[in-house]
This record gives sequence, C-alpha cells and structure tokens, in this order.
Amino acid sequence: MMEIKRAHPGDAQVAFDIRLRAIRHQCIGAYTEEQMLIWTKGAAEDGYCTLMEKHFYLGCVEGEPMATGMLDLEHREIGAIFVLPDFMQRGLGLQMLDFLESVARESGLEKVSLDATLNAADFYRRSGYEGEQTAIYHSPSGLQLACIPMVKRL
Repeated sequence: MMEIKRAHPGDAQVAFDIRLRAIRHQCIGAYTEEQMLIWTKGAAEDGYCTLMEKHFYLGCVEGEPMATGMLDLEHREIGAIFVLPDFMQRGLGLQMLDFLESVARESGLEKVSLDATLNAADFYRRSGYEGEQTAIYHSPSGLQLACIPMVKRL
C-alpha cells in the first residue's frame, strides 16, 4: 500500500530523480533520443524546487518515495505523475491520480485537465479522461513535446 504525503522543498531532489528515471524508462520510443536528453537534463535546483510549493505529493512505499504527483489548483491541472521503473505496473500511478482528483474535488473543482505524454494517454483514458488531438507542449526550458491535452469531469 502506498502512503501519499505532501512534499516539501527538501524533497525536490528525490522528486526530480523519480521524474528523471521514469521518463528515461517509460518514454523511450514515444519521443526521440534528443528530446529525451533535453527533457531530462538539468538538476532539481534549476526550477523543480519551486514545484514543491504547489500541491506536490510523494507516494511512499514502506517510507521510501516511489511516485510523485502534482495538482495546480490555479490552472485546474494535474501533472508530474511519475513512478520509479521498478514500481511501475503496480497501481501506484493510479493511486496518485485518484488522490489528486480527490484533492481537486475537495477544493471545489468540477473538472481537471492534463497534458498526457504520448505513452501515457491510454492510462488516462482508462481513468475517464477525454482527449484525442495531439498538441505541442512548450516546457519552461524551451523543449517542445507532442502531448495529448485531456480533461475529466469530476
């Protein structure tokens, strides 16, 4: 069973590392090697620390962080759902998604959106998200990645 807790600024490096490992493991084939290298370059200090100030969460198994997730209430957006490769396919991503949706409901949101990576769109569709059209995500670092904007009514 996974315990979900609010992240703090001191958790930025572990959250960044989970993100890095998940992207490098799961997104191979969906994006080019060049895109993957640009997407995963840098360090937590390059801006990931500021995400910890939002509704950013760590999913822990036996006290060890294995998953991340974030809810941006201002933009009504879910993001940063990443799971360590050795713990993928165990339902941790779904547990995090369900948790974030609960926080969104409790905060009065009636719907949430997200930009699904190409490899994750089916995961979100199985969870009730709708969206088919491919768009371009413009990251703060200047990277452009194909994604699928999706929405779910809560």
